[in-house]
Amino acid sequence: MRDKRVLYLTQGAAIAAIYVVLCQIFAPISFRDVQVRIAEGLTILPFFTSAAIPGLFVGCVLGNLLGGAIPIDIIFGSLATLIGALGTWAIGRWIRRKHPASHRMKFLLPVPPILANALIIPFILYYGYGITVPIPIQIATVGAGEILSCGVIGMIILFALDKAGMRIFIPQGN
Repeated sequence: MRDKRVLYLTQGAAIAAIYVVLCQIFAPISFRDVQVRIAEGLTILPFFTSAAIPGLFVGCVLGNLLGGAIPIDIIFGSLATLIGALGTWAIGRWIRRKHPASHRMKFLLPVPPILANALIIPFILYYGYGITVPIPIQIATVGAGEILSCGVIGMIILFALDKAGMRIFIPQGN
């Protein structure tokens, strides 16, 4: 039992660290009104381990802090990532139960983080940062950035881990 807890904490901490590093490396496109946060591609990882959920949340909080985000962004931007990670995990459970052999169903995995961020971040940008671009346009631009990071990069990560047969994540009873 203790080994599982250590593994869970280690996986979560590693995912948080990778998220922060990706935010810092790609800082020019990770923050601002038009962004493609490469680190959001990691929101696919709850499919493999539930440890990714707190790891992504903590990584986003730290990434936002180090990126100079305002408090409302640190809180609600990180909650958007948390909501997306929880959604990915829930869809992953459903896929494993109902459609375990279907690769087509896995294309649903990035939908929760795309929607969560596209629907929350524009309000942070508008009310928190004073970006006066109309919210529907911000929803479209944030959504496009999330499609690139979660839908494209996240799916590349997913299929690379699947194809390589990598078992770096031991199931935690997801």
